[in-house]
Amino acid sequence: MILALLLCLAAQDTVPAGYGSLRRDDVVMRLSTGTVEVQVLPLDEQVIRLLAPDTYRSITQLELSRADDIRDAAARGGTEHPTLIMVTFLGVVPQARFNPEDLTVTSRGRLFRPIGIVPLSPTWSSFQLDARQQAVAIYLFDPGISVREQLTVSYQGLSTEAWSRSIRLLDQERARVKARAQSEAKPDSGGL
Repeated sequence: MILALLLCLAAQDTVPAGYGSLRRDDVVMRLSTGTVEVQVLPLDEQVIRLLAPDTYRSITQLELSRADDIRDAAARGGTEHPTLIMVTFLGVVPQARFNPEDLTVTSRGRLFRPIGIVPLSPTWSSFQLDARQQAVAIYLFDPGISVREQLTVSYQGLSTEAWSRSIRLLDQERARVKARAQSEAKPDSGGL
């Protein structure tokens, strides 16, 4: 089911995979509480297809490897087509505590709270990190979050609207990817 959903979403995006050049750090949104840094990356095909090919492949393989967990969490959350966002909590100081449920996303004037969380790190369930230690999970949200418009990510009273910068980068990269794909698809004009 999740594989079919991923393929359906991929078919909806006119940008071909494998031509992107952005790094994950180019588009990730960050917040820092002083004890933890929170990194947020929407896993929408319109975003991840613009990342470098190896990053795109690793994210896609990660999603596929956790497809059953994502499907189960989506069913518990009451949706078949969740919005997926990768969230990383990074410890800045020793014994840094984090609360995964405190993260929210605002899109199109609507507040979204996670409807499910699929942990990817063994450190996730401790809710505590050492300095430079990270805990990663895929968050599931109800459909309706638009990565082509401004997003606000909030955590424990802090907010970031850094997605507006990411939108500009993604739009520029989308144009470059289309140009790369078109130039590669043009038939050789040499004669026989």
